[in-house]
Amino acid sequence: MIARIVALMIAFVLGTAAMAQEIKLAVTTSFENSGLADVLLPAIKQDIDLDVQLLVVGTGQALRLGQAGDVDAILVHSRAAEEAFVAKGYGTYRREIMYNDFVFIGPSNDPAAIAQSQSAAEALRRIGVIKPAFVSRGDDSGTHKKEIALWRAADLAPETFGPWYRAVGSGMGASLNTAAGLDAYILADRASWLNFGNKANLALLYAGDASLFNQYAFLAVNPEKHAHVRNDLAVQLENWLVSPRAADLINSYTINGETLFTFNAKPE
Repeated sequence: MIARIVALMIAFVLGTAAMAQEIKLAVTTSFENSGLADVLLPAIKQDIDLDVQLLVVGTGQALRLGQAGDVDAILVHSRAAEEAFVAKGYGTYRREIMYNDFVFIGPSNDPAAIAQSQSAAEALRRIGVIKPAFVSRGDDSGTHKKEIALWRAADLAPETFGPWYRAVGSGMGASLNTAAGLDAYILADRASWLNFGNKANLALLYAGDASLFNQYAFLAVNPEKHAHVRNDLAVQLENWLVSPRAADLINSYTINGETLFTFNAKPE
């Protein structure tokens, strides 16, 4: 009987220790929709025995979760917001991991003729003239922040737009579904678009402008702000994310032969 109790106590301790190797990571919906998490998380578990619990939200919400100490680290894509997060002391530092690009999706017949544009700003000006249905994430995500910045760079103010401009307050996948249903234009990240199943009448119409560059970065939550966060695990995860193993998995992840992300982490 005593031996059984001892065995149960040992199992409990070991189980508790195993549970302690779980990190809470806030990630963008675009990262989750890309399918890359399904490749990286099992490899992380295999290589460093770390369970990564994803909280899938927009960049703005991810940063707020980090600010509140509700996660141990974040992986997002809005540099200005990330640098502000670190400057205010909520993150230890910002580490770039990988990039892809934003693309303009729209009806295959392209009523605004944005495929003929010479820049992202011109594409948006063409949309602003024709006023076809346009779906905005409207959720303070990295994609939404980029979209607003692009409108402003085109000297257009989305807050003045009429009902043709639909701010849906949803993640990337749900927003793409709305665009498919409305036969609307939308700004998306390339990875989410390639992994999106319900393309309907939509097509990739414009890409390639330098302003559409989309960098993803890792930020550990500052333990000086929140003593309970697992900074030790965040450092382990960061070290794995910048490793040759991660680089190979990220660079080799493709859909229909097209690469979704490019690894660009630099040594410290």
